[in-house]
Amino acid sequence: MDDNGDYRPGLIAVKELGIKSPLREAELTKAEIRELSRELGLPTWNKQSFACLSSRFVYGETISEEKLSMVDRAEQLLLDLRFHQVRVRIHGMIARIEIHPNEFEKLIGVREDVCRQFRSFGFTYITLDLMGYRTGSMNETLKEAKEGEV
Repeated sequence: MDDNGDYRPGLIAVKELGIKSPLREAELTKAEIRELSRELGLPTWNKQSFACLSSRFVYGETISEEKLSMVDRAEQLLLDLRFHQVRVRIHGMIARIEIHPNEFEKLIGVREDVCRQFRSFGFTYITLDLMGYRTGSMNETLKEAKEGEV
């Protein structure tokens, strides 16, 4: 229910394909799902949330298996380096890293290795988003475009 009101193309696809969403149908929020999971003793109750990898792409960009793999490998590298909440957004062949600002210094400390690895995954340029991690950052361009229409 937390995603209502945000632009979520995946929800349109789910509706078009007639896919059932039991937790949405039960009108549960993410916090309620976590609490119920904790009460049931599920080991994943406090696991960080992961949106579909397609949410890392600029709207209108072709999503390929190769680019999905690039993003997946890049995010896994950052998780293996013990960054907590990460997103690697893809803009053509540019990787835009989103992490919490309190982890910026940590990233700078492993910058050379991260750059080397990201390039081996296929990225040409590697950037750090100075605004830090935030959900739905790809939707910011949609809001700007809509405001420009007014």
